[in-house]
Amino acid sequence: MKIEVTFRIDANGILNVSAVDKSTGEENKINITKESKEDIERMVQEAEKYKAEDEKQRDKVFSKNTLESYAFNMKATVEDEKLQGKINDEDKQKILDKCNEIINWLDKNQTAEKEEFEHQQKELEKVCNSSGTKLYQSAGGMPGGMPGGMSGGFPSRGAPPSDGTSSGPTIEEVD
Repeated sequence: MKIEVTFRIDANGILNVSAVDKSTGEENKINITKESKEDIERMVQEAEKYKAEDEKQRDKVFSKNTLESYAFNMKATVEDEKLQGKINDEDKQKILDKCNEIINWLDKNQTAEKEEFEHQQKELEKVCNSSGTKLYQSAGGMPGGMPGGMSGGFPSRGAPPSDGTSSGPTIEEVD
């Protein structure tokens, strides 16, 4: 595969970039313009304007994902064959029933608020902690760490870092 990339700056200072796949003839183009100070200031103000809303949405999604992960991890943990006989059937069923209830609730409440997800998390934790205590005592702790391979504890319910840093990749959408 051979791709030819061309950069061209026109009289208005616009950078025109095109890429052509020589084997297929497929071509893509993008124009990069120089923004004025006014445009940059406007974009910064818009970003600040929506910052609180974006953070609220991020926290909501984090709470939803945490609840979903916890429910599936706990369900998988109590269904693990290695734990057969380590937890009584009644406790196992309580945890499974609550996990299934939460999973069904999540399916029907994808747009719930952060507080609703956190409430469901607490309800699930109550069931898992009361029934799970017996499991930890009889098993001497969970084999291989906690649910989902998390050594050291249950999934954290804290908020994600708010300083904008992330250890993962960042994806930006380009028109």
